[in-house]
Amino acid sequence: MTYQKTLIASALAVLTMLASAACGPLAGGGASGDGNGAPPKPAAAGTALAAVDALPVKGRAPRTGYEREKFGRAWVDVDRNGCGTRDDILRRDLSGVRFADGRCKVASGTLDDDPYTGGAVAYVRGRSKVDIDHVVALSDAWQKGAQKWAPDTRVRFANDPLNLLAVDSAANRRKSDGDAATWLPPNKAYRCAYVARQAAVKKKYGVWVTAGERDAMKRVLATCPEQRLP
Repeated sequence: MTYQKTLIASALAVLTMLASAACGPLAGGGASGDGNGAPPKPAAAGTALAAVDALPVKGRAPRTGYEREKFGRAWVDVDRNGCGTRDDILRRDLSGVRFADGRCKVASGTLDDDPYTGGAVAYVRGRSKVDIDHVVALSDAWQKGAQKWAPDTRVRFANDPLNLLAVDSAANRRKSDGDAATWLPPNKAYRCAYVARQAAVKKKYGVWVTAGERDAMKRVLATCPEQRLP
């Protein structure tokens, strides 16, 4: 009889320990950010991580109705400086720029440090290996809010220097209209700055992100939590 009581007591003790282990995390207030009971630290104000956290998250809308022309004629002179947007960005991003007309039409130059590949790319007007990329692609924006914008807002978006980079044309074609969940620059050293620029553009225009896109952006920025918005 004493032996049976001992077995029962031992069994109860084991059950009590298991119950305590199962309930322990709940007593501490649920899952924590660091495994020690503390909640995850919020992203610092002004960082790209904070901007991503603030972006609305929704599903991708249909691409139905998208046309490049919905964002206006390509490379209009939105800042009224007498030069088209494409030439403005080439002049900003290239070195050794030479003009075909003395002030606007960029005839040649060099993209010394292509952000997408890290290499140098020569630019010659008419047979260029340099593209002007929309960091947030027009089609991507269309599926995440832009189809409801006024036409002049779409024109500003398509010609906003914040959303434009001179890049290697082959890399740009591979990107197509992908977001951060489907494409990131092969140049890993530029990924934090790239995602930060996407976050800045989407914040400025109220473009939403999908859950997968948000998670991909946060994975990149987790390696550079102090990355600021451009």
